[in-house]
Amino acid sequence: MRIVRRVRPRALISLTPLIDVVFILLVFFMLASSFADWRAIELMTAGQAVRAPSPDPAVLVRVQADGSLDLGGERLTAEALPARLAALAAADAERRLAVQPEAGVPLQRVVDVLDAATAAGLRRVSLVGGGAGG
Repeated sequence: MRIVRRVRPRALISLTPLIDVVFILLVFFMLASSFADWRAIELMTAGQAVRAPSPDPAVLVRVQADGSLDLGGERLTAEALPARLAALAAADAERRLAVQPEAGVPLQRVVDVLDAATAAGLRRVSLVGGGAGG
């Protein structure tokens, strides 16, 4: 009696599912990671502030909760601010600028004003607390 063994065909391992998984992971990590340009804003805290009197007074920008801005007593919109800051920087780039947010103003609005001042070329920008309550 002869026993016949059936020869099973070898299963082929396909690499397609592995490539699909690797591709999906690649796409996931590309979309999940942020390629934004992160910038740091230099602020002088109270402990670092120099108490020497300044010969030139700072120009004050008040960021109001209703969306308007007040630059040295002149009421402005957010769109008009960069042009006014550029004119201020053109006159004197070393002029001090103090940004004072009103209570309830979102932090992003304050950062936008600080960015606009830096982009205009002003080098001495500071954040002032103690805005008007409201």
